[in-house]
Amino acid sequence: MTEDQIISLLSSNLIYILLAFLLFLVIFKGIKIVPQSEQHVVERFGRLRSVLGPGINFIVPFLDVVRHKISILERQLPNASQDAITKDNVLVQVETSVFYRITQPEKTVYRIRDVDAAIATTVAGIVRAEIGKMDLDDVQANRNQLISTIKVLVESAVDDWGIEVTRAEILDVNLDQATRDAMLQQLNAERARRAQVTEAEGKRRAVELAADAELYAAQKAAEARRIEADAEAYATGVVAKAIADNGLEAAQYQVALKQVESLNALGQGPSTSTVLVPAQALEAFGNAFNMLKGKS
Repeated sequence: MTEDQIISLLSSNLIYILLAFLLFLVIFKGIKIVPQSEQHVVERFGRLRSVLGPGINFIVPFLDVVRHKISILERQLPNASQDAITKDNVLVQVETSVFYRITQPEKTVYRIRDVDAAIATTVAGIVRAEIGKMDLDDVQANRNQLISTIKVLVESAVDDWGIEVTRAEILDVNLDQATRDAMLQQLNAERARRAQVTEAEGKRRAVELAADAELYAAQKAAEARRIEADAEAYATGVVAKAIADNGLEAAQYQVALKQVESLNALGQGPSTSTVLVPAQALEAFGNAFNMLKGKS
């Protein structure tokens, strides 16, 4: 093989090698594999061309360039602490934490330079504004509502940046030492007041129970007297009815019966003493015996 033939063969082989290399480079430049956790921003001549999602994507080699590779994973901003003044002029230090994710990379890339710093500044301003509308007690008691409000406002503020705020948290609300001491004194005073109120309520309740007991006893005594009076009235009514039915003789018979019972009881007593009975009494007893004999 002559030298010219060798040179011709090498030249043709070199062309094939160059064509193969060019083909490989075109394929390499034209096919882009995007991970599941990313989105790629493609530019053509410096302008936005498209956003590539996860998987295999095809672009125009040498014309389209992947300029930005954006992670779409959820991110957490470093915990931030900012001072705020409540509606009742109390200085508090609020520690916040924000979680977000990028949903539209084309907006994030071309509208904001430092995403973390921008979100942190936005959160700080919103927190100060919202706490300034509330008293300290409301900040402590309505923390969940405050967090929800801050999250909604931050989402509205960062919407033009293609960002979704997934969570916003108020980790702590700290007070200066002077405010803490004042609140502790107020708390102790409130506890003492409640103790006094409880003691007074107990005394009042004891007096009420004692009065109720006296009233109950008086009601029962009055009820007993009423029952006794009703019994006496009933007995009187029975006697009156007997007199009305049988005349005066029935009444005299009852008196005579009582006289005889009394005399028997006197005679059967354990005492051996002599009992003197007036003549009028003997005459009355005699009449009683006669009356009883006649009844029998």
